[in-house]
Parts: sequence; C-alpha cells; structure tokens
Amino acid sequence: MSALIRPELRGWAARWREALMGAGVGLLGLYWALSSFGILAWIGWALILAAPVLIFAGVQRGRFRAGSGGPGVVRVDEGQIAYFGPLNGGMAARSEIRRLSLDSRSDPPVWVLEQHGQPELAIPLTAEGADALFDIFAALPGIRTDRMLEQMRTRGAPHRAVIWERPARRLH
Repeated sequence: MSALIRPELRGWAARWREALMGAGVGLLGLYWALSSFGILAWIGWALILAAPVLIFAGVQRGRFRAGSGGPGVVRVDEGQIAYFGPLNGGMAARSEIRRLSLDSRSDPPVWVLEQHGQPELAIPLTAEGADALFDIFAALPGIRTDRMLEQMRTRGAPHRAVIWERPARRLH
C-alpha cells in the first residue's frame, strides 16, 4: 500500500501529522455537530473548539522538524536527554540545562545544551529522534518557542544564537 503514495507526500504528511490530525478532529466535529442530535452534537461542537488548538500545536511541531537522516540518535526519557553520535555523545537533564543555543554555522546545524560542570552537548537538528526535543525545550521556563522556530530557519548566522538562558539565581 505504501507504494501507492509518493515518498515526498509521505514525508510531508509525516512532518505535519499533528496538524493534519487536528484538521481531521475539526472535520469530524463539524460532521457530528451538523448531522447529529443530543450529546453527539455537543461533542461535535467541543471538537470544533478544540481543533484550532490542535492545529496550532501541530504546526509548531511541524516547523520544529528539520528532517532526518542526520548523524546520531536522540533519546528522551522523563526529562533526560541522551545523544548517541558517531563521534561524540552525552546526556543532559532538562532541569540542569542552563543555556540552549543554536549553532547554524555547522552542517547540519546543532542544538548546543550547556550545563554547569559538564561539557557542552551538541545535537544535530537532523539526528534521528531529534523531534522529541520540542517537548523538552517547550517546557523550559520562559522560553519563546516562536523565536526558537524562527532561529531554526535562519541559515549561515555568524555566531551561535542563544535561544534560552536560565535566569541567574539571586541570593539574599
């Protein structure tokens, strides 16, 4: 069956799958709201209201996906990021990240995660499983995901772009 769908279309649908699911939820809700009565109609209206939120979240995730086939593998488990690369690798805990940067000078561009007392962890945007980093990065306090997504589209910047930095702790 997969031979019937062109690889380009399959790749596009995989990238935007959450947004497409949100649109499907909205269409199902519209169908139920307009063709049913009682509780099913009310569920349909609720799905119509939920669809734009799902589509928005899906578009953000789709913009975050930079591709695949890059060097290394990323695994995320309960806030712990592990990168296994061909030349280097490492681990970082979301709670211990003090700075997140994007270095677009390298090919492919890399996320640079900095922690206190640990070497920097550089993860290519195209590493296998790198799309799981979106949830980790979105959970960082005060991060602006729109700025992060915009920096991902900027190529050839002369320096690292700091996406997020943990505020300094104040002692009284």
